Amino acid sequence: MTLQEQYDDAMFDFSTAEYDRAIEKLKAILAEDPNCFDAQLSLGMAYYRKGDYTAAIAEGRKAEKLKPGEQLVHTNLSLFYMKAGDKGLAEHHGMQARISSWRSDKTKPGEAPKTDPDLEMAKPPPQTIKPPEKFPDMPWKKKS
Repeated sequence: MTLQEQYDDAMFDFSTAEYDRAIEKLKAILAEDPNCFDAQLSLGMAYYRKGDYTAAIAEGRKAEKLKPGEQLVHTNLSLFYMKAGDKGLAEHHGMQARISSWRSDKTKPGEAPKTDPDLEMAKPPPQTIKPPEKFPDMPWKKKS
């Protein structure tokens, strides 16, 4: 099976509340590809659903290392920390999630967000300005 098929199989187990089987399968995916972000993120959520908040936080932190600016990572960590009783870190990650939502995933801190040209507002056509045929008199000059 491909990694995607393995991931889909693990997510089926997750969706049917078979969290132990999902965890097992997600760990197998990560053993094969430690940089599989979706598997890492899902592993943290599987532990959370089992009620193992310490493991959920540990796996969530690993997902954060893979994609530090990802909104969903911080949303999950905020949830995990809140359930674990650490309100301060929960609020910190909640704020990080809000900040991440303000940027596109390709925008680095300090950069302006990239826009989709198809979604930009229509601009009016450029206007051509004709010079007047005769310039007005200059009232500040004395007539001779």
